[in-house]
Amino acid sequence: MHFESPWAFLLLIIIPALLIIRRFSLKQGSIRFSSTANAAKAGRSLRRRLYHLPTVIRILALACLVIALARPQTGREQIIDISKGIAIEMVVDRSGSMGAEMEYDGRQMTRLDVVKKVFQNFALGDDSDLKGRPDDLIGMIAFARYPDTICPLTLAHGALSPFLDTIKLVQVRSEDGTAIGDALALAAARLEKADEALARQRPGSKKIYQIKSKIIILLSDGENNAGKRDPLQAATLAADWGIKVYAIAIGGGDAVQSIRTPFGVYKVPVRQRVDTTALKQIAKKTGGFFREASDADSLSAIYQEIDQMEKSEIESVKFVDYNESFLPFALLALILIGLEILLSNTIFRKIP
Repeated sequence: MHFESPWAFLLLIIIPALLIIRRFSLKQGSIRFSSTANAAKAGRSLRRRLYHLPTVIRILALACLVIALARPQTGREQIIDISKGIAIEMVVDRSGSMGAEMEYDGRQMTRLDVVKKVFQNFALGDDSDLKGRPDDLIGMIAFARYPDTICPLTLAHGALSPFLDTIKLVQVRSEDGTAIGDALALAAARLEKADEALARQRPGSKKIYQIKSKIIILLSDGENNAGKRDPLQAATLAADWGIKVYAIAIGGGDAVQSIRTPFGVYKVPVRQRVDTTALKQIAKKTGGFFREASDADSLSAIYQEIDQMEKSEIESVKFVDYNESFLPFALLALILIGLEILLSNTIFRKIP
């Protein structure tokens, strides 16, 4: 057992001090009798023998309170993993063209939904080829005409699925577009501040986790046609900060998109030009790679490739996990105080 506030035990000095004060402050009462011989022959009753019991109970109650104030803690030795993990920003296009359909697990889904599914498998694992990234800082940015931070860099990966659900195809025409440069610059800025984000999540535990490298997974099915920053300018910024970009062009060519109308759902052929040249230049400038994904299987294979290239380093260390154990002592003190009050006002009541 470990005591978080051992200085509280100094309060135990008060107990003998209180007994001494009580000893000298009590006034002894007396009753005149002609003879006490018969009283001496009667012996001492059980009540008389236990005369000091309330005082003993009060001392025990005070001792329990002091122990509770000292905050006893019980601990058990555990093994944790100290990680040198990867900081990953997922940057996904949510422009209208991402509504084109693609097959995933035997079902027709939008490109955006397939991207979300495969990324979730990459981050959390799919019990198959992708084992998950439990030791990595992961964040998400979605963009159309404007980029938005969907999920800040976090080690709490349980929050990723709810955040992924909030990424939807752009609904307002004025917000449609493909601002690859702005999205890439925002992701690079987020990763540049990754150490500060980690410090906020684990205050006082800087040695438990280290960022080994920083990467951006950029996924788009179009060409940059919006935003203030050119994609190559953003790539230069990322390169200056030591951030690699893995650029993925999804779809391209002929595809169909479901359109809902008052008369039903119709499939409309769409053709989207992907600016592979810009994506290749971004990847080359930052030390990453460029890949094309025409379907869900090829996209999953690209994530497997990234998973193999970006490995976290882990070593095991021991630590003791402490749990607060003051409550039993506090409850025992409360019970003892109640018992002392009860006995002092019944069996051991004094008159006057």
